[in-house]
Amino acid sequence: MEPHLLGLLLGLLLCGTRVLAGYPIWWSLALGQQYTSLGSQPLLCGSIPGLVPKQLRFCRNYIEIMPSVAEGVKLGIQECQHQFRGRRWNCTTIDDSLAIFGPVLDKATRESAFVHAIASAGVAFAVTRSCAEGTSTICGCDSHHKGPPGEGWKWGGCSEDADFGVLVSREFADARENRPDARSAMNKHNNEAGRTTILDHMHLKCKCHGLSGSCEVKTCWWAQPDFRAIGDFLKDKYDSASEMVVEKHRESRGWVETLRAKYSLFKPPTERDLVYYENSPNFCEPNPETGSFGTRDRTCNVTSHGIDGCDLLCCGRGHNTRTEKRKEKCHCIFHWCCYVSCQECVRVYDVHTCK
Repeated sequence: MEPHLLGLLLGLLLCGTRVLAGYPIWWSLALGQQYTSLGSQPLLCGSIPGLVPKQLRFCRNYIEIMPSVAEGVKLGIQECQHQFRGRRWNCTTIDDSLAIFGPVLDKATRESAFVHAIASAGVAFAVTRSCAEGTSTICGCDSHHKGPPGEGWKWGGCSEDADFGVLVSREFADARENRPDARSAMNKHNNEAGRTTILDHMHLKCKCHGLSGSCEVKTCWWAQPDFRAIGDFLKDKYDSASEMVVEKHRESRGWVETLRAKYSLFKPPTERDLVYYENSPNFCEPNPETGSFGTRDRTCNVTSHGIDGCDLLCCGRGHNTRTEKRKEKCHCIFHWCCYVSCQECVRVYDVHTCK
């Protein structure tokens, strides 16, 4: 399989014996212990496997922001695992592999669409936040205020420059998607959908100024939302993703593949929608060819009628139930002033897992 965006950016953290200088080892996307002895030498862009020339030039020219690019991918993976925690496919990653999701992203499925969108959004988000925090000398706050100040408020603080973060994500993530085939068209569309979500969710944050807590003047700046809001939005787009069909056209450069909505009666997808053109496996049973880990031994919700419920998550195989004792704080009392004392209670829970 050709290395994809996430595998390549994983290489930013796990490139042989090198890591990004000055950044802690918990950045590693791998979960195993084999990477705990990484050194502290600076990153060498040439040591990252699979970079196309455009990505290699970008890495060398903007080495200062590459830690934020890597952090953005990590953020995207974490959000993917949160959003799909109750699904048959739960965004499981594979240790010690550049293709960190295994072959599950080989197919042009809804899952692949979501991963590309959330990873591209994560890169844009992390780079934007890093610039606003002043960790890079090549970027900073957004000085192009969108609109004049309203009555009783003024521009202040540090408006986050999401346009710059989106530009970085587009230049690096889309560099590989230059083939005239359907998969490149799909990946570029979903990458852009993720980045557009960042721009759409920018909002004003304000702080009041005045005597005795009054709000005579408000200082306002543009800010990104919590990344959870981005994940929630893209998860909704995953559920309503548009199925496409592949069309071939003869052009001067040869055969070119494009995507067209499969069902003409439905509204065609916009730039904010996710698209796919291959059906997903059901992920019920382990299958190394599709990357499915199956759902055996997964915890399910016995009271839910949704996909996280034992009926659907366990694919009709049934579930096992065991009791589990957990120590928890209880009978907490607030003492003046100022601490809380608690007792420790043992509570018994029923845990349900798929057969």
